[in-house]
Amino acid sequence: MGGFFGTISNKNCVNDLFYGTDYNSHLGTKRAGLVTFDEEQGFNRSIHSLERNYFRSRFEDELDHFVGRQGIGVISDTDPQPIIVNSHLGRYAVVTVAKINNLSEIAEDLKALRMHFSEMSANNINQTELVALLINMGNTFVEGINLVYKKIEGSCSMMILTENGIIAARDFLGRTPIVIGKKEGAYAVTSETTSFPNLDFKVVRDLGPGEIVRIHADHMEVLQHPFKRKQICSFLWVYYGFPSSDYEGINVETVRERNGQRMGEQDDTEVDCVCGIPDSGVGMALGYAEGRRVPYQRAVLKYTPTWPRSFTPGNQSRRDLVAKMKLVPNGALLKNKRVAFCDDSIVRGTQLRDNVRTFFEYGAKEVHCRISCPPLVYGCPYIGFTSSKSDLELITRRIIKDFEGDDKAKLDKYATTDSPEYKRMVAEIGRRLGLTTVKFVKLEDLIEAIGLPKCDVCTHCFDGSSYCHEQDGEEWF
Repeated sequence: MGGFFGTISNKNCVNDLFYGTDYNSHLGTKRAGLVTFDEEQGFNRSIHSLERNYFRSRFEDELDHFVGRQGIGVISDTDPQPIIVNSHLGRYAVVTVAKINNLSEIAEDLKALRMHFSEMSANNINQTELVALLINMGNTFVEGINLVYKKIEGSCSMMILTENGIIAARDFLGRTPIVIGKKEGAYAVTSETTSFPNLDFKVVRDLGPGEIVRIHADHMEVLQHPFKRKQICSFLWVYYGFPSSDYEGINVETVRERNGQRMGEQDDTEVDCVCGIPDSGVGMALGYAEGRRVPYQRAVLKYTPTWPRSFTPGNQSRRDLVAKMKLVPNGALLKNKRVAFCDDSIVRGTQLRDNVRTFFEYGAKEVHCRISCPPLVYGCPYIGFTSSKSDLELITRRIIKDFEGDDKAKLDKYATTDSPEYKRMVAEIGRRLGLTTVKFVKLEDLIEAIGLPKCDVCTHCFDGSSYCHEQDGEEWF
C-alpha cells in the first residue's frame, strides 16, 4: 500500500517531516523518500530502499542536508518517489499512494503524444511519474489532478510540494485516507493520524473523496470540494491501520475490539483462553475475550527487536520463514489449553498453518481460529494490500477451484455468509490448516463495527461489491 506525510511551517520543518513520515512506516516496506523546498536551495530529495532496513536508520544521517519550511515524505510499496518536475505549472515534487491498473495503456497514450518516461523502476513505468505527466496536461493543478482521476483505473491519492504550499488530493472515491492537522504556525497532511500527537498537531478534518486542498503555514484553502460517492477501504480497520489512527473519525483499535466483542458474544465454542496474533489480531482478541467472557493471554508473542514485517523479503519462502521466526510461542500458556487465536485475515494460509502446527507441538489441546473479517474471495483491484500476483494465491480460490473445477465459479454463493457453499469452504479452510474450528466475522458485523453506511465502505475483497465512477454515467468532475 503506502502512506505519506507533508508539512509546511513558519520555521524549519525537517524534524516534523522526518518523524511524521516515519509514523507511516507500517503501511509499506519497499521504498521511502523525502523532499524539502527552500527558496534559496530549491528542492532537495532523497530516496532509499527499505527492504533490508528501516526508515529512520536510512534517513537519519541525512537530515542535516535538508533545509526548508515545507516538505513531503512517502513510504511506498510501489515505485521510487518523490518525483521532481519542472513544467509549465512551475517546479514541484509529487508523491502518490496509488494502484493504477491501466498503467501500460495510459503510458502508450502519452508516448503517442511524444511524452517520455525517465524514472524507470526495474524497467517498468514509474506510476508516480505517469501521474505527474497527466497533471502537466492540465492548465492548472486542479485540472491536471482531475485528469488523473478520469484516466486511471484503480485508486490514487497524492501530495504535491509546490513553491507556494502543499497540495493534497484524495482519491476520487476516497479509498485511501488523507487527514489534515494543525498546530501553531504549521499545517500537516498525512495518511495516518498516528503521525500527529507526538508532533503536537491536532486533527482538523479528513479530506473528502476527490477533494483538493492547498495548505500554507497559517491557513488552508479548498481548491475542489468533495465528490458525492465514497468507498473507503474496510481493510484499513481490519489490518493496515495503526491501532491509534482514526479514519473518518473512527478509531482503528475501537473497531477491532467491537468486532471481536460481537463475535465473542455470538460464539458458543468452549475455550480456556484467547490470544491475538500480533499485531493486528490483538484488538480483535481483546474484544473477543470480553464478549466470550474468557481470559486474554499472550500465548504467542512477536519478537520485535530484529524481525521485520513478514512480507518484506521479495522471495515467498523467505517471507514465510520470517513470519515463523518473528512469532514466539509461550509453551507455559499453551500446554493442555483449548486456545482461541484471533487474526486479521487468511490470505494464502501458509503462515497460519505453520503457527497451528507449532501450537499443537507446544501442547495445546485444541486450536480454534477467529478471523476479524470475512473470507477473502476476491483479489483487490484498488489497493495493493497483499503481495499476491494472482487470485489463485488466495486459499479460498484454490478451494473453490478444487470444488468446482473453476476458481471463478459461484463466487457470489461462496461469498454469502452461511450459504451451503460458504460453510463447505470454511470447513475446508479449517481442515487444510489443521484447526479444531475456524470462524470468520460476518460482513454485516464488520460494517456495524466500523459504523459507516455499507455504501460508503469498499468490501470488494469479501463480496465483490464496489462502486466505480463509470457505473451510472454520473458527471463527477
